[in-house]
Amino acid sequence: MGIRWHYYEFHAVWRLSATPAEVYAVLADAERYPSWWPQVREVYPLDGDAGMACFRSFLPYELRVTARALRRDEATGVLEMAMTGDLQGHVRWTIARDTADPRLVRAEFDQCVEVRKRSLRWFALPGRPLFLANHALMMRAGLRGLRRRLAHGLDEA
Repeated sequence: MGIRWHYYEFHAVWRLSATPAEVYAVLADAERYPSWWPQVREVYPLDGDAGMACFRSFLPYELRVTARALRRDEATGVLEMAMTGDLQGHVRWTIARDTADPRLVRAEFDQCVEVRKRSLRWFALPGRPLFLANHALMMRAGLRGLRRRLAHGLDEA
């Protein structure tokens, strides 16, 4: 089959000083992501289970997606969404106490997506290192933003 240069799998683990319920509540409230995650430029609901989102990180391009909830299970700490649009695939958060340090919460991020945006597909091979670095910058900013959001309480935006 060969290498699919426009396909990406991302994995990140964020360790946070909070309770699993607090982390779950912030991550489940997608409409408020732009208030704490700078690269999430806008999010607006379509219905109870879906919404549109626009992302832009360091590189000068935007990604627009429709995200539809596949699973919302606070008891197991799982949030999972299907994505269509400029990215097609799924993203999953798994939130639980960190087994290495039970004072912390572990928010595990897994994303498998195919880039569908035509202009980015054209640059799939030469742009791949930049796209990976761009995603890493976005994730670092998201972690910083989530830590600030949790430190200031869930009622503040």
